[in-house]
Amino acid sequence: MHLLWPTVIITASLTSLVWLTQILKFLDFMVSRGLTFADFLTLTGLMLPSLLFVLVPISVSIAVIYAYNRLMVESELIVLNAVGVSKWQLAKPALLMGLVCSVVCYVLSLYVLPMANGKFQDIRTVFRDKYASVLLEEGVFNTPMEGMTVFVRARDEANNLGGILLHDSRNPKAVVTMLADTGRMEQTAAGPRFYLNNGMRQQWRDGKVNWLAFDEYAMDIAFYGHDISRTRGADELNVGELFHAEGLSEKQMAAYRAEGHHRLVWPLLAVSLPAFALAMLFSSEFNRRGQVRRLLFASIGMVLIVVMYFATRSVSLKHAWMAAGMYALVLGVLAASSYLLISARVVRRRTNVGQPTMVGAL
Repeated sequence: MHLLWPTVIITASLTSLVWLTQILKFLDFMVSRGLTFADFLTLTGLMLPSLLFVLVPISVSIAVIYAYNRLMVESELIVLNAVGVSKWQLAKPALLMGLVCSVVCYVLSLYVLPMANGKFQDIRTVFRDKYASVLLEEGVFNTPMEGMTVFVRARDEANNLGGILLHDSRNPKAVVTMLADTGRMEQTAAGPRFYLNNGMRQQWRDGKVNWLAFDEYAMDIAFYGHDISRTRGADELNVGELFHAEGLSEKQMAAYRAEGHHRLVWPLLAVSLPAFALAMLFSSEFNRRGQVRRLLFASIGMVLIVVMYFATRSVSLKHAWMAAGMYALVLGVLAASSYLLISARVVRRRTNVGQPTMVGAL
């Protein structure tokens, strides 16, 4: 219980903080632009597996530092060590908790994560057509798809648009630019349709510019389309598909494999980081002297391990062989920390009068 509740509370707190920063734009669409509450919950809920996958190893590590520091302050560790409980035995509950969290991360990594990401992308594709008009931000050049640029100067509460510029260069041989004073977008069975008022259509074709002034103009624009056979991204594939994807360039293959190795290695940090933290906290004799210094070393060390991990993963996106560095880092930290905890012993030195005295435990 000393570890369970801190882990749950810290995970929930960190997930909530990060989740809130990610859902603010969806909240704006729901409050002022017509996104339904059910759609809001669906989209934001599908983001949670990705957040939990990243945050659980970090949360359990923070919980271990908190719980064991509290036990040290309350002298419980000192008493347990005094009656013969070894440091490895004291570390076992934390390592067991880390192992449970690692299993949770593997469930997320191998099953839940690709399914949730794929569902998120599918729903977002449909919603982008369904809410195409509200996704066009005022005062900026929106690029809803490659080759299409839309500028909207203003929008009223009824989603009527003013000051519209639309530039369509998807076909280089027939580039179209349209200007309109006002307009609106409505959803139809074929996708979103632009209704433009009081404007001009300019088309560059075969070296000539054709102009057309209009009072009203209707234009079907499926910005995002409904092609269910779209290419899935790396975050939507399971581990087996990431390592056996076909038809990719060498650079894409390296990126896919780096994602696959990340899915396999990151959950192990739920055990490696707590083991490292305990190795630092147990690096000297059980007393309150130097406790702040040990806490500082453990915290900084964990941050450096995570930074080194992501740096190695970043390099592996271009150089596939660097993926071995992720395994070496995580497993090396786990092996070294476990060795220090298992082989911890009392170190003695002689005083000036030749009498041995205990100075700490390694």
